[in-house]
Amino acid sequence: MSELKVNKISPATGTAFALGDSGDTFTVPSGATIVNSGTATGFGGGKVLQVLTVQKLNSFTTSSVSFVDVTDITLDITVAGTSSKVMILLMSRLSPTADGYPIYAQFLRDSTVIGSGSGSAGADCFGNAHPWSDAARHGHPTDFVWLDSPSSDGSSALTYKMQVRNYATSACYVGRSTSSSATYAADYPTSLTLMEIGA
Repeated sequence: MSELKVNKISPATGTAFALGDSGDTFTVPSGATIVNSGTATGFGGGKVLQVLTVQKLNSFTTSSVSFVDVTDITLDITVAGTSSKVMILLMSRLSPTADGYPIYAQFLRDSTVIGSGSGSAGADCFGNAHPWSDAARHGHPTDFVWLDSPSSDGSSALTYKMQVRNYATSACYVGRSTSSSATYAADYPTSLTLMEIGA
């Protein structure tokens, strides 16, 4: 076996450099590291490049009729480039107010609302909860799964977050029951996970 030791290989002409021929196999030995500071193409898409998650075990309460951030359900992610997508996995439970008004939820990338419905039904959101009786004022599952295409060049972080608003100025909840009755009361976790999917 012959061995060639050099510090740099550059193309003789132009900017393209070919390594081997079709059918060749190149082996990277155990313990070696390949560092890429440029753009890697031709390796197949759909690879998970990074995973970020945040979990909230305590509840959030608001009486706002305008959308407000849910405390601690915010994540910043810096993607590799414009071809990356972000898979969003949000698990939450909403509890409306005791006087029967609904609570609405929406999701944002920076200041842009994503994944919300749009039409003539009323409020544009990804989920809401509305009680019809005292027994219904428990935590309503309001999960959100969305593949986002931010088209970010990776020069700055993207901020993803959950927001909620109430229909009227009385308390509503994320992560707990409205009712204080032992029959219906419960506490629930809220979690947000972001996965960068490579092209």
